[in-house]
Amino acid sequence: MSHVGESHLIIMFTVGADDVAEGDRIFANHGEWIQAHPRDGEFALLDYSISKAPELSNALDPSSEPTGKTTFVIDEYYASQAGIAKHWGETPSWPEWASGAAQTWIAKATVTTLHNGTVVQALG
Repeated sequence: MSHVGESHLIIMFTVGADDVAEGDRIFANHGEWIQAHPRDGEFALLDYSISKAPELSNALDPSSEPTGKTTFVIDEYYASQAGIAKHWGETPSWPEWASGAAQTWIAKATVTTLHNGTVVQALG
């Protein structure tokens, strides 16, 4: 299935070694919470993944030495920009957000985002 034309949200969080376990816990909870998102229609969440890997000293050289930090990547595809807007509107209901735990962890991270992207190339 090609995602061309669909709406795309990516957030990358890079944290130190002491914050990896908390990231694992937070994203496990996020994975449970996001299962309630609509899967059909204008607001549909079409694809979702969380990845993590060591940050490298040279981002363009996969054989470079790790820095000791870890990068988590959340990758979400929606049927429309309205799906992304609905997602952000529902974020306060995510238990990790409501408790403040996610914000506390995020404050320790270096964060890079692609908000409201549109897929222009894809396989499928």
